Amino acid sequence: MNLLEKEQLIQSKAEEFENASAEEVIAWAIQTFPNITFACSFGAEDVVLVDMVQKISPSTDIFYLDTDFHFKETYETRDKMASRYNLEFVRVSPQITPEEQAARYGEELWKSDPNACCNIRKVEPLTRVLSGYDAWITGIRRDQAPTRANAKKVEYDTKFGLVKFNPIASWTSEDVWNYIRANDVLYNPLHDQNYPSIGCEYCTRQVMPGEDPRAGRWSGSDKIECGLHK
Repeated sequence: MNLLEKEQLIQSKAEEFENASAEEVIAWAIQTFPNITFACSFGAEDVVLVDMVQKISPSTDIFYLDTDFHFKETYETRDKMASRYNLEFVRVSPQITPEEQAARYGEELWKSDPNACCNIRKVEPLTRVLSGYDAWITGIRRDQAPTRANAKKVEYDTKFGLVKFNPIASWTSEDVWNYIRANDVLYNPLHDQNYPSIGCEYCTRQVMPGEDPRAGRWSGSDKIECGLHK
C-alpha cells in the first residue's frame, strides 16, 4: 500500500471510526496493518489498551520507552502486567546512559533543558523503533491536553511516517477507570496518590485538587508534551 492509498484509506475510515468502539478500531488496525505495534507507558490509558490488545491479538508487539528515569512503581506495574498476561514487553532504550548524558550535557539535563532530555531519552528511541513498523497504537485522549484535542481515531502520523491509531481518543478519564474496574485491570498505584499523568520521576509531581490533570508534568516550565505526539 503506497502513501496515497494509505491516506485515502485513513480519510475514509476516520469518520467511520468516530462512533466505533476501541476494540473495533484495534481489531481493524491489526487486521489491516499486521506489522503494527503498541506504545505503552503503563499509565491508566495504556494498561486499558494492553488488556484490549491481549484479548484481540496476543502476538502483537507492545513496547515501552525505558528512559532509565521511571518511578519504581512504573517498573513494578510492567512486571506485574508481564506476569498476568504472560507477555514480554519490548524494551526500547536511549543510545546513551544517564551517566553518559550527564557527562556530555551536564547534570540534571531535565532541569536545564527538558526538551533535550526528552529528545534523547524518548523521541530518538521512539523514532528508531517505529521505523520498523507500518502503524502504531497509542493511548492518547482528546481531553488530556489542547495539543491532543483534534486527535482522530486513525490518522497519518507525519512526524514518524506511519499510520497512527488512537482507539480511546474520545474517552473521558471516567471511561478509562470504568474499564479498569469492570475488567480488573492492573494499574500503576501512583494513580491512587494524586498522579493522574505519570512520566519520568524527575519531571512528574503530584497534582493538587483543582489543578489540571497534566499540571504535574514538567511543572514550572511551559513544556506540555514530551514530543512523541505532534
